[in-house]
Amino acid sequence: MQFRAAVRKIVAAAEGGVQGAFVPIQKSRSDSMTSIEPRPFLISLFEAAVAAADPEAAIRAHLPARPKGRTIVVGAGKAASQMAAAFERLWDGPLAGAVVARHGPVEKCGRIRVLQSAHPVPDEAGLAASAALLETVGGLTADDLVVALISGGGSALLPAPPGGLTLEDEIAVNKALLASGAPISAMNVVRKHVSRIKGGRLALAAAPARVVSLVVSDVPGDNPAFVASGPTVADRSSLEEAREIVARYAIALPERVTAHLASDAARAPRPDDAAFAGNEVHVIASASVSLEAAAARARESGIEAMILSDAIEGEARDIGRMHAALAREVASRNRPFSKPVVLLSGGETTVTISGERYGKGGRNSEFLLSLALDIDGIGGIDALAADTDGIDGSEDNAGAFADGASIGRMRAAGADPRSHLAGHDAWTAFAASGDLFVPGPTGTNVNDLRAILIR
Repeated sequence: MQFRAAVRKIVAAAEGGVQGAFVPIQKSRSDSMTSIEPRPFLISLFEAAVAAADPEAAIRAHLPARPKGRTIVVGAGKAASQMAAAFERLWDGPLAGAVVARHGPVEKCGRIRVLQSAHPVPDEAGLAASAALLETVGGLTADDLVVALISGGGSALLPAPPGGLTLEDEIAVNKALLASGAPISAMNVVRKHVSRIKGGRLALAAAPARVVSLVVSDVPGDNPAFVASGPTVADRSSLEEAREIVARYAIALPERVTAHLASDAARAPRPDDAAFAGNEVHVIASASVSLEAAAARARESGIEAMILSDAIEGEARDIGRMHAALAREVASRNRPFSKPVVLLSGGETTVTISGERYGKGGRNSEFLLSLALDIDGIGGIDALAADTDGIDGSEDNAGAFADGASIGRMRAAGADPRSHLAGHDAWTAFAASGDLFVPGPTGTNVNDLRAILIR
């Protein structure tokens, strides 16, 4: 797998060129830090989290029974091709269908078409892909089965503006939401009311066929209706809530979108719609499971692990400062946890873009630059923040590393870390210090992993 090969290279570099296992297993906390290199250790936690969200293992445990009629597979998200390939290997029977993945390398499938479109900004290929999925589920009967393979990222990959709106309108909506600072749950309430495929509408189009949704969750709280804006899963959020969110976050939408949201045509189907009777929804992988796997890997190495939360939301730089304050407290006062310890958290922070000034980055990089500034000069703290899909923002890194010397390395390289943070340009700062984490696409997506080792 491309991801594992990339991780091995990163570990080798972190260990000074020594290949081999990530971290030697330790017998007790008293001597646990004597042979552990912080960065290979942190990478091992990331790999454990990703392995716990492996699509094939998760799908194997949730295979539906074969139907009397046809089996049709649809899906969308950053893990769509990997999930489709796994389903093909596991399914004992005929099947057909189509899934939508982001542009770039994908897993090859024999019977399921793998379509590709853009993320995070929708494109024309996404319009065609959405139309293909709706066509794929058309004309089915009650004897047929639709298996929906859904993972994070599907909101951008499936643009399907309703009548009177255009792709440019949906792109404007997406950009406005991403810049608003609204949490992902609020964004998806708006998205599902400006679409012909989100908010359960793909499942509605498949009726009367039974739909079984297998969801890899990347959202805080693991509400499957919020993953990829729920193309096959309706939720109870209302059009009135969508309008209130737009007002609360002062989201600047095109006039045509505002007019659409003011009309009853924007209403999404409700979960109690008779068309959804008999459908099933299973969250097969999530941040919670992956954090537990990372914690178990740490404890195998003799380091205690504390999971703070799997559903942290908020402004990335503020969450970074909060994590830094907790790390400093442990480092200096040995409270509220005894060191050595690794603090783990998941969820999805946000980056609010103010004005026109912004550079390269992502929420994990911004979180970590904020943290790095607050642990500057403090020894014994090492951190990794990364998106489990392998891509943070629009660049090729999953996130970055930070320690008490990161800020000094940035300044020595001519970078001004505070200016980069103010300009949402964390990637440039970590590129200057040599602290980017670039494992490549992982084939899954259960949101962010933040790991802070205090020793």
